[in-house]
Amino acid sequence: MKPIRLIRGFLTVGFWTLASRILGFVREILILNYIGPGSTLDAFVAAFRLPNMFRRFFAEGAFNAAFVPMFSKKYEADDAAQKFANDAFNLLAASVLGLTALAMIFMPALVWATAEGFSGDERFDMTVGFGRIVFPYILFMSLAALFSGVLNATGRFAVAAAAPVLLNIIAVPALIIGAAVGGDVVMWLLWTIPIAGVAQLTLVWVATVRAGITIRPSLPRWTPDMSRMLRIAVPAALASGVMQINLVVGQIVASSTPGAVSWLFAADRLYQLPLGVVGIAVGIVLLPDLSRRLKAGDNDGARHAFSRAGEFSLFLTLPCAVAFLVIPLPMVSVLYERGATTADDSAAIAVALAIYGLGLPAFVLQKLLQPLFFAREDTKSPFRYAMVAMVVNAALAFGLEPYIEWLAPAVAASVAAWIMVLQLAIGARRYGEVARFDARLRSRVWRICLSAALMAAALYATALIIGPWFGLAGWRYIALLILIGIGVIVYFAASSVTGAFRFSDIRNAAKRSQ
Repeated sequence: MKPIRLIRGFLTVGFWTLASRILGFVREILILNYIGPGSTLDAFVAAFRLPNMFRRFFAEGAFNAAFVPMFSKKYEADDAAQKFANDAFNLLAASVLGLTALAMIFMPALVWATAEGFSGDERFDMTVGFGRIVFPYILFMSLAALFSGVLNATGRFAVAAAAPVLLNIIAVPALIIGAAVGGDVVMWLLWTIPIAGVAQLTLVWVATVRAGITIRPSLPRWTPDMSRMLRIAVPAALASGVMQINLVVGQIVASSTPGAVSWLFAADRLYQLPLGVVGIAVGIVLLPDLSRRLKAGDNDGARHAFSRAGEFSLFLTLPCAVAFLVIPLPMVSVLYERGATTADDSAAIAVALAIYGLGLPAFVLQKLLQPLFFAREDTKSPFRYAMVAMVVNAALAFGLEPYIEWLAPAVAASVAAWIMVLQLAIGARRYGEVARFDARLRSRVWRICLSAALMAAALYATALIIGPWFGLAGWRYIALLILIGIGVIVYFAASSVTGAFRFSDIRNAAKRSQ
């Protein structure tokens, strides 16, 4: 079997995703400093969500679930993989071009459907204008997702993982320059988005050519492979669509409260750091690896890969969730509270972050469990599960709004995520031992939980002692570094004592994955 180095892949994707998220933090800090929660930021968030929503629907949903497993198996069997990728590219390009044209024409209807609460105030017209600037981003990113899928399927993770960094590399200087010259900072930010999309597409396209796979634009061709891919992709796209509907439902509920869309956006960006670094890295690397191992009949290797991915996910995710629950306000105030962002904004963002923290392990576990289905080209089951989660999300978001107002979407999202994980776990049982954690991971789960609990106690006690420092402008950064440092030290020390983690595991897993 053509090898994918699993642990190296996790670390490569995780590293570049971490770099992107750190730069993303810098971007969000600058956005909250120069623009701040309010009408303009609400409008930007709603507008930027539109191309991202459809991108996940067309590219990350359909192509990760349908294109990557099919391409991986063709590449493994030397079965005209390049021709298949070329046909998929042209079909995707034509589809997204049509979608972009329709969206530009009917942008007011899209805004009304996704942010009804903006109707009748300045946010609506701003969102329509912003949306027409950023929506073409979907074309570049959807095509970039296809090239990234090709690179990932061939075991070349670095360039595909590094490409998203370009958005923040371009956006951060643009924000600083916009503020320095006294212009409209949000317009500087908006125009960087399509520019970054072109840069990302160019990067992965060139990397694919250098990998020996040449994809050229031409008229779409309808082939049996495209028909089969579409049959697999449609349920996956619908499943991703359901997840995006959850986001839209949350935005509709939050849009009735001025500033709430901005608060949820800021909290979302913070909890997306571990989700991106761990969950997305695991999902990106695990799917092609499982697909190729199953194609080669290596069930033992597939189970080992699944279990090590689970171990990697839980070990890094649980402490992050604990930190979001125990010290949300110190993190939020230090990272975001400056310029146009006030202490009241920080308090609101911190509450939302703590709620998202409850759902963080579930969001990551979804990324771990879905490849079990997608690797077998089963996209219908995740779609059915997503439909149930959507109903739960909508019922809670609208049902809780009269009682907890704009926080209802955060609660609904976290509960729906756990419902989705439960369904995926139960549904995967039919795949037998391949879909079950091995003895090593089962013996370590409780050790990881115990280590995270000890870290929580250390964070809570330390926060009580140094809490007054967070009120001092010059000391709050040092206080947060001390707090995080103590948490990391306690967690790794506890993990070593309890046996939750050993550094030799990485070396041994890397040798086995080669």
